[in-house]
Amino acid sequence: MSDLLSVPLKKPTDVDVTRPLNNLIKSSYSSLGVEKIAEISESVNKFNQQRNSAVWKAFEKFESSLEIIYGYYDQLCALETKIVVQDFQVPFKWKDAFDKGSIFGGRMSLTLPSLGYEKVCILFNIAALQSAVASSQGIDNDEGLKLAAKLFQQSAGIFNHLKSAAPAAIPQEPTMDFMMDTLNALASLMLAQAQEIFVFKAIKDSMKDLIVAKLCCQCEEMYSEALRLLQKDSVRTLWDKDWIATVAGKQAGFHALTMFYHSLVSKGNKAVGEEISRLQKSVELFKIAQSRSGKPNFLDEYATRAQRNLTEAKKDNDFIYNEMIPDINSLPGPGKAQLAKYLPIASPMSQNFKDLFADLVPVALHQAMAACDNRKNEIVNGEVMKLREATQAINSLLSSYNLPAAIEVTESGSTLPPSLLEKANTVREKGGIEGLLQMVGELPELLNRNREILDEAERMLNDESSSDEQLREKFKEQWTRTPSNKLTQTFRENCETYRKIINNAITADKTVREKFEKNRRGIELLSMPQEQLANEIPCGTTTNKDCNSSAAQKLRSLMESVETIKAERDVIESELRSATVNLKEQFLAALAADGAINEPAISLAEIGKTVAPLQSQVQDNLSRQETLIQDIKQAHQEFAAESGSSTQSNDAMLTQLATAYDVFSELQHNLQDGVKFYNDLTQLLITFQNKISDYCFARKTEKDELLKDLTQQASRQAQPPTPSIPAHLQSTTPAVPESPSSSAPAATAVMQTPYPMQPQGMPVPYGATAAVPYPTYVPPPMPQGFNPYATIPYPSNPNAYQGFPQAPAYYGTYPGAYANQQGQQPPQQNPNKPFGW
Repeated sequence: MSDLLSVPLKKPTDVDVTRPLNNLIKSSYSSLGVEKIAEISESVNKFNQQRNSAVWKAFEKFESSLEIIYGYYDQLCALETKIVVQDFQVPFKWKDAFDKGSIFGGRMSLTLPSLGYEKVCILFNIAALQSAVASSQGIDNDEGLKLAAKLFQQSAGIFNHLKSAAPAAIPQEPTMDFMMDTLNALASLMLAQAQEIFVFKAIKDSMKDLIVAKLCCQCEEMYSEALRLLQKDSVRTLWDKDWIATVAGKQAGFHALTMFYHSLVSKGNKAVGEEISRLQKSVELFKIAQSRSGKPNFLDEYATRAQRNLTEAKKDNDFIYNEMIPDINSLPGPGKAQLAKYLPIASPMSQNFKDLFADLVPVALHQAMAACDNRKNEIVNGEVMKLREATQAINSLLSSYNLPAAIEVTESGSTLPPSLLEKANTVREKGGIEGLLQMVGELPELLNRNREILDEAERMLNDESSSDEQLREKFKEQWTRTPSNKLTQTFRENCETYRKIINNAITADKTVREKFEKNRRGIELLSMPQEQLANEIPCGTTTNKDCNSSAAQKLRSLMESVETIKAERDVIESELRSATVNLKEQFLAALAADGAINEPAISLAEIGKTVAPLQSQVQDNLSRQETLIQDIKQAHQEFAAESGSSTQSNDAMLTQLATAYDVFSELQHNLQDGVKFYNDLTQLLITFQNKISDYCFARKTEKDELLKDLTQQASRQAQPPTPSIPAHLQSTTPAVPESPSSSAPAATAVMQTPYPMQPQGMPVPYGATAAVPYPTYVPPPMPQGFNPYATIPYPSNPNAYQGFPQAPAYYGTYPGAYANQQGQQPPQQNPNKPFGW
């Protein structure tokens, strides 16, 4: 068997994947605990080491060497199901495998921040290494032949797969090794060499001459097709100088072997004339094969046998048979038998693959779970809002009536009612006005920090875009990379969204400060010691008759009912907040069955089962308050009619203090939420800024490489004309016209931009539509005259409320990021096992 050809490997460059991958996982899986994040960081370090071994190791030509690169490819396939690959900003740079781009017009290297690009480059190297291991196998044993045949078929299958995978992963001019004509030629060559292995396996096993002739005829046709593709003007200059000569020699050689083994069939049939005709052609073709390949000993054993058989056949025919020698072109061929086939890519390729990120759920599942959780939070927050609005409403009513202080004064005759003393003690215990002032003072600093982070992110985008435009203007059509404005549209939209969120927060800050200033005097009074507070309140007098009146007693009973309703609300709110919906198993089942998750259909039903009983309790509580309010109004009218001795100034002061207490509690809650909101927003903005930083670094690396290519192109000499094909390298068979199935390039897949389309946890402005793989729930529009203090000015859990603002500074939910859309690998099939393999 003649020399087998192997494909050179693509050359990598060093790149550190740890920082971008850590950033992406932390932002995508923010709910993971600190310990789990630490474990995943260690897995990221192992992944980086695994890549270094797979791309830098000097592989020996043994099957065991393939396991290293198989493992890395399997890890890439596993990883892309667990992250949003468009957000993985690592500038992968790979050089042309044939490394002649600087001479023959193509680019020498290409840098793309795309996991898909890394994946197809690794696939190319797997196919190349398979060809190297296959070509090194000995043909004197079955194990070597079996392994060579398997690896050549797998290599052919990968190159065939890359014809559609490479255009989808490379949205610009590729290096020459990924050109369609190159991949066509390599796939055809690997398949022809696999068929060659089957030929010599059949010869070694002494199979029938007609079967061997059919295998040789098919192999000759495959080498003829490979030769045609290798000689295309677009790629013929890529190959090593002996490639075309070797393939041309094999094409003629297997034509010669076809004639030789078919002559043996004729000899067995006593058709001496046909035998001589085929042997004559065989001897002629062996000489042509040796001339083409440049190797005088090429297939010398078979050429000698053919010559010996021809001499004997002519002698027998001259002395015994005297048959006419027919024209070789008038004789039928033996037929064809194809055993070599494109083998599909196995999944996993490694026999002992262990997923480094097994603890991370598939990204589709993670997005569905996050969307479900956000959907539940929206419903829960809606119910909590109803409860708090009702509490604020009844507090306002009681403050206007000076309840319960009014009936406590009539009962005790004291200057300070017990309820007021209790409220003043609570205010002092919670830090009083000094505590509020401290939190109010923190807001501007927190706001400015978030502004600065967002400003810096926008500056990086602007600088990168400006640089791209300047170079595009300078190099015109030579500047072939994707324009920045097409890649950063979503980044820009997200920046605008964050800007709106910050502006909404500014509005909430203003509302908080205004309410604080309006009630500052009352809060100051409540913050005073009891003796000082008593001196500030005008004395009022009542009579014991007032406290014993039926109206006063009824009001006291109603105040107890108010406290009962408020206590119930605290319990209901706690139960709403703690309600959990775990649909992981249902989502996994849906993903396995359909390949996608219809999150709304699954979530809404399960959330309803969990939340519906609590929603009924909320409605019942609100209904009882409506009745209670009517009873309080009626009882207060009766009390006011019976009691005419209260001092107006005293009532006004007590009302002011009651209102100040309610505002103090509300402001304290709001300011705590505001501080937490700004801190959580800072983490989101830092993650967002990191993604932009990774993007800009990847674009800078890509820019530098393109500038390097353009500089080298400018210094090249004009490419000389392609020399004509020597006559001795022409095919021995008539040229076969290109068929659409063999020569037409595969339909180019829809190109996916390798740059981030939607950061994880990205808030979406009200009314916007998030690009998600399932319908997005959009809350109802904000009512006219909306009071920001009818609800929560800041989200109590901003990590959960990452979405649609419903109020000046209230944030809803964002149900996820773009789906990870990757082409599915074909199912693994069992290869043919001829000859009892």
